[in-house]
Amino acid sequence: MVLAAGEARQLRPDTDRIPAALLEVADGVTLLNRTLAQLAAAGLTEIVIVTGHGSAAVADLMTDLEGRHGVSLDLVHNDRAAEWGDAYSVWLAREYFGRGVLLVDGDVLLPASVPAALLAAAEADGHADMIIAADQLGSVQRDRPARQVPGAAAERDTKIVLDPGGLLIRIGRKVDIADADGRFLGATVIKPVAAVLLADALEATWRRDPARSYEDGYQELIDRGGAVVVAPAMAAGWIQVADHADLRRARELAGQD
Repeated sequence: MVLAAGEARQLRPDTDRIPAALLEVADGVTLLNRTLAQLAAAGLTEIVIVTGHGSAAVADLMTDLEGRHGVSLDLVHNDRAAEWGDAYSVWLAREYFGRGVLLVDGDVLLPASVPAALLAAAEADGHADMIIAADQLGSVQRDRPARQVPGAAAERDTKIVLDPGGLLIRIGRKVDIADADGRFLGATVIKPVAAVLLADALEATWRRDPARSYEDGYQELIDRGGAVVVAPAMAAGWIQVADHADLRRARELAGQD
């Protein structure tokens, strides 16, 4: 499942008519192309794209994308994407959760190894409801009074905090960098057992505040007793493309493939 519904306002005018997922990071290669290629390489061939802003541009590419990547695509449309947050976008696709889902943010450039590594971690873990991808784990010494993740995450990054047993206890942009054990990469395995739990948590989140993110829904699930763990040893060399500086960096990283 690829989340490609937001307006990406800081990337205008490039995103006036398209979502960030359709920005090119190499000649003829968009973020969405890269993501679909990675998902297909990991053995996933049935893919849902959650659309909103620029949905017509995605729909126009359906046949080409399916042929190019050897996948079948379904679209789920959020007609409130301009006003509401992505907790609602992901909730709209809840009917797919029961099959087991690998959810990936459409505006993130990931190393090719991440989807397969995340799926392998989920297969090996028989207890968690969800598995998320994160970086910089193991870099924090918990006995330091003011711990700091090297290469400090920007305030806009979604940070994570783990308990001593490795379970996720906090996730969000408002997590203090000094408390963070890493940054969320925008990729999650949702196990079938979590389908109803996550759908309910997301619904509670957007009904409380329609502007909330799906990571806020994750926090709601955790607060209700859901078990979320982090896949180990995620690779460096990823970026969320939120503005034009990020886009330039994403093109540099894509050129290193």
